[in-house]
Amino acid sequence: MSLDLATPALLFPAISLLLLAYTNRFLTLATLIRNLHKQYLEKKDPLIISQISNLRLRTRLTRDMQVLGVISLFLSALCMLLLFQGLMEAAKYTFGASLLFLLASLALSIWEIQISIKALNIQLRDMGGDADKDSAVDRE
Repeated sequence: MSLDLATPALLFPAISLLLLAYTNRFLTLATLIRNLHKQYLEKKDPLIISQISNLRLRTRLTRDMQVLGVISLFLSALCMLLLFQGLMEAAKYTFGASLLFLLASLALSIWEIQISIKALNIQLRDMGGDADKDSAVDRE
């Protein structure tokens, strides 16, 4: 396998866009939590309490997605430095590790999306919506 300076550099725009998407998810969760907190203080609704564990898990997953993405970006930059120094073997392992962290971040993202969809379906059912139980969004 040949590895040149351009290969790890290809990950920079992809990881940057992922981190932006993760940050948007985090900001959306923060807004949702603040709104639910305000609603809970006004009216002690049991539905709000049931959403707390879901939101805690989603917040942790989003944090972990961001951390893994940043580590992937860091390792890509380190790989480029190692290539610049002529340390080809170390650069290959570093690039491989960068890809593994990126894959782990994406896997957590899929998990967080599935949790989010389940939460939305619970809300729809609570509002009287007829969620199709055989639809793809209800499958685990």
